[in-house]
Amino acid sequence: MFIAGLTGGIASGKSIVSAMFQKAGAVIIDADLIARQIVAPGMPAWNAIVDLFGKGVILQGGDIDRNRLGDIVFNDHGRRRQLEKIIHPEVRARIRSQLDDMRKTTPRAVVIQDIPLLFEAGMTEGLAEIIVVHVPHPVQLARLIRREGLSEADARLRIEAQMPLEEKRRRATIVIDNSGSRDATRKQVARIYDRFSARALGDT
Repeated sequence: MFIAGLTGGIASGKSIVSAMFQKAGAVIIDADLIARQIVAPGMPAWNAIVDLFGKGVILQGGDIDRNRLGDIVFNDHGRRRQLEKIIHPEVRARIRSQLDDMRKTTPRAVVIQDIPLLFEAGMTEGLAEIIVVHVPHPVQLARLIRREGLSEADARLRIEAQMPLEEKRRRATIVIDNSGSRDATRKQVARIYDRFSARALGDT
């Protein structure tokens, strides 16, 4: 089984690249999806978040109000660290469990761990390659403002809450340039997937 990590910065296009890898044939482990599952109403992480942040971060149906929670933690580093201490250990445990299952059922799979905070959460262990989706900072800022309808100041706060994208690029073993056309990105993904697939089959 070949295991790689995929990360980027907010509004860099990581989710688009992840979907391209999945379409090419990779198995995706989506850390964001896992994070949503573990904070479902009544789950231990849900209870911990309510205890820490209060009922003001709960929507009428009981789900966590991700926008409200985001507004709090993106403006307060200490509160963000508290939230991460609730979320990250459970995400790690779920990922380990999924990988254990796949080693038994699909030992020659190409597995992409899609983890937005791959470096920040220290989740690089065991990865054969680390892929960073990169765009220049002005492109990232403009895309985030357009996508979320944020002010420039709020968009900058969200970008600055993560490790700088240039630093992630330096730590990557593979960089995907997502500043061009969708087709250009797709071609990069296809080439990378072909290499990973050959390595998964032992044809290095």
